[in-house]
Amino acid sequence: MTTASDPAYPAHWEADVVLRDGGTARIRPINAEDADRLVSFYELVSDESKYYRFFAPYPRLSAKDVHRFTHHDYVDRVGLAATVGGEFIATVRYDRINAQGRPASAPADEAEVAFLVQDAHQGRGVASTLLEHIAAVARERGIRRFAAEVLPANSKMIKVFTDAGYQQKRSFEDGSVHLTLDLEPTAESLAVQRAREHRAEARSVQRLLAPGSVAVIGAGRAPGGVGRAVLRNLLDAGFTGRVHAVNHALTAEQRELDGVPAVPSVGAIGEPVDLAIIAVPAERVPQAVADCGEHGVQGLVVLSADYAESGPRGRERQRALVRQARSYGMRLIGPNAFGIINTAAGVRLNASLAPEAPPAGRIGLFTQSGAIGIALLSGLYRRGAGLSTFISSGNRADVSGNDFLQYWYEDPDTDVVLLYLESIGNPRKFTRLARRTAAAKPVVVVKGARHSGTTPPGHAVPVTRVPDATVSALLRQAGVILVGTVTELVDAGLLLASQPLPAGPRVAILGNSESLGLLTYDACLTEGLRPRRPLDLTTAATPADFRTALAAALADNRCDAVVVTAIPWVGESGALESGDGRVLADALREAAATAPAKPVAVVHVEIGGLAEALSAATRTAPRPAGPIEPSPQPTAYATSPSPATARPGTPTGSQSESGPARAPATPAAAQPIPAYPAAERAVRALAEAVRYAEWRRAAADPGKVGEYDDIDETGAAALIERLLGPDPDPRGTTLAAADGEELMARYGIAVHPTLPAPDVAHAVEAAGRLGYPVALKTTAPHLRHRPDLGGVRLDLADEHQLARAYAELTATLGKPEELAPVVQAMVPRGVDTVVRASIDSAVGAVLSFGLAGAASELLGDTSHRLIPATDRDAAELLRTIRTAPLLFGWRGSAPVDTAALEELLLRVGRLVDDHPEVVAVGLEPVIVAQQGLAVLGATVRLAPAPALGDLGPRRLPSY
Repeated sequence: MTTASDPAYPAHWEADVVLRDGGTARIRPINAEDADRLVSFYELVSDESKYYRFFAPYPRLSAKDVHRFTHHDYVDRVGLAATVGGEFIATVRYDRINAQGRPASAPADEAEVAFLVQDAHQGRGVASTLLEHIAAVARERGIRRFAAEVLPANSKMIKVFTDAGYQQKRSFEDGSVHLTLDLEPTAESLAVQRAREHRAEARSVQRLLAPGSVAVIGAGRAPGGVGRAVLRNLLDAGFTGRVHAVNHALTAEQRELDGVPAVPSVGAIGEPVDLAIIAVPAERVPQAVADCGEHGVQGLVVLSADYAESGPRGRERQRALVRQARSYGMRLIGPNAFGIINTAAGVRLNASLAPEAPPAGRIGLFTQSGAIGIALLSGLYRRGAGLSTFISSGNRADVSGNDFLQYWYEDPDTDVVLLYLESIGNPRKFTRLARRTAAAKPVVVVKGARHSGTTPPGHAVPVTRVPDATVSALLRQAGVILVGTVTELVDAGLLLASQPLPAGPRVAILGNSESLGLLTYDACLTEGLRPRRPLDLTTAATPADFRTALAAALADNRCDAVVVTAIPWVGESGALESGDGRVLADALREAAATAPAKPVAVVHVEIGGLAEALSAATRTAPRPAGPIEPSPQPTAYATSPSPATARPGTPTGSQSESGPARAPATPAAAQPIPAYPAAERAVRALAEAVRYAEWRRAAADPGKVGEYDDIDETGAAALIERLLGPDPDPRGTTLAAADGEELMARYGIAVHPTLPAPDVAHAVEAAGRLGYPVALKTTAPHLRHRPDLGGVRLDLADEHQLARAYAELTATLGKPEELAPVVQAMVPRGVDTVVRASIDSAVGAVLSFGLAGAASELLGDTSHRLIPATDRDAAELLRTIRTAPLLFGWRGSAPVDTAALEELLLRVGRLVDDHPEVVAVGLEPVIVAQQGLAVLGATVRLAPAPALGDLGPRRLPSY
């Protein structure tokens, strides 16, 4: 008998999942202690569903049935259950069978599978989710195919199988539909899984942000306190749904707080509640959560503190909170959260501690810090920016930035996504979601706690060995706009939310201050833009002069964006006048309306009311944005969108692809113009927009993964299986040089021969075999790849030179047994480079490139791309390091064979992508000459294939 506490019980199969309607369920193996649960579950299933399951009337389970369905060996017979509130809502089981359909054991690789879903939970995607998990279990146990018999009338179950994306066969036999599913994941099955994940997680967020009714648990009987403040903010924002106050200490006479019904418990409300805001001490939260779960509340926002941020005991309290909330099918924001805001006219939700809700706008804002959230709300409000939604997640124990990216991707009210993150719980998934979202709308991120070396208090994340710099590079590859400060986050968000994306890097500068224009010009050069010579309007310029100059600059085909600089101008009396900022703002907006396809930014110094007037345009108008086609840049504007059709957020000269639905564009005259108090800030925001627009164009054609006829994938797999052996070390093992070279050769990568030289005689013998001239190297760990320490002798032309070099090395650096000398034949001179690949369970497979030596090791000049890598990725790996000019003919040197280097990168990427057991590859040095390259050293590490959470069945993280 196997129970949940038995060592044989596969606890790693347990998972929390989000269902189609946004609720949660727990999937776990069925064990011998589940007999009563199974019987209770079966009693709630309709006779029709029982008939579909057993092909005959089957009103109740016999004692033999119950025993059979609750006792498993978890190898040949497995059962899983989906539970809510600890009770079964669905079950799935498989039994391994042989070719004749009889019970069998390994090596039989087929199993019969059957589902049963409680009628009340049908249509929630429970069966589809269970199929993902039981298929993963089956693959783990060596099962490659599922067989199922389904009655023709059971169309829902047939659809579960046929829509899964697996390769399948279907036939009609003896009055039933016979289905066979190949369980090997396919591109289609992965796409189906991710589409379902997207819909479910987006729906779970929508339930939190757009509730029909809200209960504030912990609203104080007297004014003051957190709960009462949230209640007041809900009412002041004009929430369109129903509001209830809950306080267990209410007296019989107290039935109202701030004009809303007040009750001692959620159960006493007497009607459904969609969202509960919990603001009670941590020790009373479990009682409040149970009250919510037992009465059908769909989601929670927990403002209460004293959880993981307070230490180990608080961390355990936080884990228990998440388990409790999910057991009832509820999702949770917090604990230690600041709250959530939704400015949509049909919702007007301010369930936060912000005393004043921001105006409605086009920016979605997520922050993991309440203090930063307050600062961002204040900064955006002062600069006239409106928000669509705001979330301050606190410890983000459940709902995270990934969930909100799922929601914002298709949210028609959000055009720009801003995130302040202190940790990323699932970098691999975040990168995938960010790439998809960035193809439709900008995603701007500022990351705190980058250099502390520790996880921020309250945050639980999986351990990763990948440096923050690598994660940042991968995020940029995914189209994320990474900025360094909260101020830059606001600066970039303002420009992206109000202006079209630039078609290129050419910038016109005009204004009434020559000095401010020169500062702007210098800032453009620093950011890699191509500024034109500033146009000085002189300090006597009037608003009309600004309007004329800006209209002319926007009409000029030689620029892609305009920066306007303004200082107080000189009046008729000769005195400086700050003037009425509204007059200048009106003039600039009139000019901008003549060319709505180009972005405009304003840099101003002490002009009263200008920034406010520039931001006072309609903030709530929808601004469409979607994936874009690549377009040549810069181009003449003859093909640019006309003022009537140009869309803010879309680069000039591009056409929209089909994507998330968007509302009609707003006339350009209604769009605000972002204003900045410093030239550097305006230019930095503009440069981020330019780089993002370039990424959007490139993302439309991601390139192709390398395909080479000489790759022996099957032979490599067999070699890896042999090298790992029947009982591989889970920590991994580094291959011997000969084995590593053999594996690399299977992928068309030749490693230059290296022969050991434990003494002079062996060195001479090795040189004779390789042919002179040769190189003599030490391979001791402290000298390896350090030619600057004198451990390498090159161009040894004969036996005499080799013997003398050997004597010098051993006399200077140590004994031969300490130095482990080797001999290699000389290769053509070139540029020394390093190619590496590694697999991290949190980030995934990463391909890296840099120059050998100090450039990559000391200065960190290394580029990174996610695997599988395309030809475009390989080209960018070479060109994005700071020392890239050395590859392309720097200061008169000859360019090296970059095509051969790109091919090598693609071959290494293929090796790691095809065989996840290859957890690390290091090629160093790789000498790239004018023609061809030579790999002089290879290190390969194998380990059992790591579990990559983003590739398995859907599950919520549990830290």
